[in-house]
Amino acid sequence: MDKISTVKGFADHLPEEAAQFSFMGETAQKVFGQYGYREIHVPILEYTELFARGIGTETDVVQKEMFTFPDRKDRSLTMRPEATAGIMRSYIEHSIHAKESISKFFTYGPMFRYERPQKGRMRQFHQVNCECLGAEQPQVDAEIILMLMHYLNSLGIKDIGLELNTLGCKECRPAYRETLKAFLKKQKVEEFCEDCQRRMETNPLRVLDCKVPGCKALTQGAPEIADNVCPSCREHFATVKGLLDESGLQYRLNSRLVRGLDYYNRTTFEVVSGNIGAQTSVAGGGRYDGLVASLDGPDVPGVGFACGMERLAMVMPQPAVQTPDFYIAVLDENALNPALALAQNLRAAGLAGVCAFASGSMKSQLRSATRLSVRYCLILGGNELENGTVIIKNMENGEQKEVKRQGLRSLG
Repeated sequence: MDKISTVKGFADHLPEEAAQFSFMGETAQKVFGQYGYREIHVPILEYTELFARGIGTETDVVQKEMFTFPDRKDRSLTMRPEATAGIMRSYIEHSIHAKESISKFFTYGPMFRYERPQKGRMRQFHQVNCECLGAEQPQVDAEIILMLMHYLNSLGIKDIGLELNTLGCKECRPAYRETLKAFLKKQKVEEFCEDCQRRMETNPLRVLDCKVPGCKALTQGAPEIADNVCPSCREHFATVKGLLDESGLQYRLNSRLVRGLDYYNRTTFEVVSGNIGAQTSVAGGGRYDGLVASLDGPDVPGVGFACGMERLAMVMPQPAVQTPDFYIAVLDENALNPALALAQNLRAAGLAGVCAFASGSMKSQLRSATRLSVRYCLILGGNELENGTVIIKNMENGEQKEVKRQGLRSLG
């Protein structure tokens, strides 16, 4: 019988990796909480219509990458490819807008996209998401970008860069789409990839984001959206840039930054790293005014971002792992139960430790204590068992002392 292995594109997180992911989650709770964001959990499984309407039917995500299947009643269900649409659905379903004028949420967990697995990009991947609903001011855009950079800095991530663009709004973007489409039609259309030939009609902005070298060359000299936005969008973007300048945060303007999801407008941004190969983006987001309304909710503005946790793990240092305070070495089989009771008493006092499950020689037990890098090795043999004591050995300086086990609450 063949050995059972993981499904292609799905991966285990062994203890070292799991420690990184836990640290990302704990840091998210700490940093985002400082800005007034509250944690929210939404289901992994949603009706397919939510993503088709929320993300956009012409996006690669909806057309090519979703894990979609019928349930027993032949309703189409999809494993979430991103978190924003689900949070919007929850916001509408529970009428949160009627309870508060501004809502700030964050979440983190697994997402699913059927694409070619590669380093930093799996079919089951994980994201940290933040969403702010109800505020249209450019100050909100600036704050969420500053919060994102604060989060990444708190993870110890270095050598990253911020890229910015504006995508205009529903008032000015349609005219730019037509201007861009006219430019693209003047090129050698047959030399574009199949996706871009389709996008020219359905979503020409996505042509600018194509990674195929031939398509990138054909779009050189394309009109830039920043030069074609309305005065309101221009002022909005200028304020965002000004606030980032005042904070000392450096950034680069990228006229080709359009993001892969249809709901973005006005400010859009990405954080990139040069340390993870071709997949340079570790986080990205932007403003999505109109998304809630498109899902039959109130017409409230929104802005948010997502961080790919697998990619963050590639560029962040390994977090410090808590080492046990003690190891209880058991030299006599009759001392196994008292040793376990002693370990529980010390843990109840706030210490962390490991207790041997089998008796052994002093040499082998000390070797186990050394491997765990504990500060103290507690030695419990026949004599100690008879006397109601335990020997505490300081593993740093070798000093040891014998103390009563009863009521022992500290080791120093």
